[in-house]
Amino acid sequence: MARVNHQITAREVRLIGPAGENIGVVTKEEALRQAAAAGLDLVEVGAKAEPPVAKIISFDKYRYQQGKQARKQKLTQKGGEFRHMRITPRAATNDLERKLGQVIDFLKGGDKVEIQLYLRGREKANRDFAKKKLEAFIEKISVPYMVTVPIRYAGRGFTVQVVGKK
Repeated sequence: MARVNHQITAREVRLIGPAGENIGVVTKEEALRQAAAAGLDLVEVGAKAEPPVAKIISFDKYRYQQGKQARKQKLTQKGGEFRHMRITPRAATNDLERKLGQVIDFLKGGDKVEIQLYLRGREKANRDFAKKKLEAFIEKISVPYMVTVPIRYAGRGFTVQVVGKK
C-alpha cells in the first residue's frame, strides 16, 4: 500500500504536482506544505526510486485509479482457468441448452470461456448461417458477461471469447 502524508519516511522526494507536472526534488516538509496548500494528499507513488517519487493527489482518487488499473489488468492477463466449449450449427436444441448451462456455470465460477462453432465439409460454405447460430447461442447467456475477443472466423469455424462481469 502506498504511504500517505506523514507516513512517508524519506527526507527528500521527487515531487509531481496536481496537474502532473514535475516540480523536482524537494524536502518532505515542503512537499507536505504544497499538498496542504492545494487541499490534497501527498502520496508516495514510486517508493523504490532514489529519491522516492511522491505525487500531490487526493488519496481516494489515487486508490480508485489503482483499483481500476488492477481490474483492467486482471481481465486482460493470461492465466486463471480458460474453458472451451465446442458447438456445431446442426446441434439439437437440448444439446445447446445443456452446453449453455455449462458455459453459465463456467462464467459464474470466474472462468474465461472460448466458444467454438465447429464447421465440417459443406457447412463451411454457409458461414452467415453459422455465425448467426453462434450469435444466438451467445445471446442466450443469462449471466452478465463481456466479450473479450469478438466473433472471428478461424480455421474450422468461428470462435468467440467471453468472461463474466463481476
